[in-house]
Amino acid sequence: MEKEQKINHLLNAQPSGVVYLSSWLTENGFSTQLLNRYKNSNWIYSIGTGAWMRVGDSPTYQGALFALQRQADLNIHLGGKTALSLLGKAHYLELATKQITLFGGSNERLPAWFLKYDWGVTVNYFSSSFLPPKMGLRSLEQGAFNLLVSTPARALMECLYLTPQKQELVECYEIMEGLNNLRPKQVQELLMACTSIKVKRLFLYMAEKAGHDWFKYIDFENIDLGKGKRSLVKDGVYISKYRTTVPKALENYE
Repeated sequence: MEKEQKINHLLNAQPSGVVYLSSWLTENGFSTQLLNRYKNSNWIYSIGTGAWMRVGDSPTYQGALFALQRQADLNIHLGGKTALSLLGKAHYLELATKQITLFGGSNERLPAWFLKYDWGVTVNYFSSSFLPPKMGLRSLEQGAFNLLVSTPARALMECLYLTPQKQELVECYEIMEGLNNLRPKQVQELLMACTSIKVKRLFLYMAEKAGHDWFKYIDFENIDLGKGKRSLVKDGVYISKYRTTVPKALENYE
């Protein structure tokens, strides 16, 4: 009875629709044997090895992501164009195209149950360490869940990280045009912490091209822009200030 009261309390303390990780349940005193007993009693059901749902709840990627962030303490978050869309900083809603972009730390992987389950959306996951894992994130309400998502500046840097293979540069610039109210201090911190020379050069080039007021307050002295030239495309336009070759369509974009 005591165990049953405890599992009831534990399940009710989480938002409706959350995924329960076996590792987290074990930490809270519930063995695999106990969990299987609760399964046979029709209290919980499995959606894959290591992941459970309360009977009556349907899994969503939001409930799964909440579990990864809160129960497993992972830095996996909604980033790139998905974050920009959710924050109203893009001209379109990427979710309408039935795909989401997730970013996580270089040593973090999505668990097998997450990858195998059909969430109704295509999940694009990128693990990287070009930005500190907890910098430039914010909490955003998504239904019953508060999820960590990238702030606009970090989200655009994540888009730039994916260029030119997985993200178009002109589209990144169109997003940059809309980011006219970024906080210079936050942008400065991200640029100083960023380890990708490509991302930093492109971000500053686009900010200057867009003519944003906050760009005037960026201190270049403390931003390592690396040495040598970078070429993102063949037959592009060389931007000497940023030692980067960009597509003609981007340089000529007005």
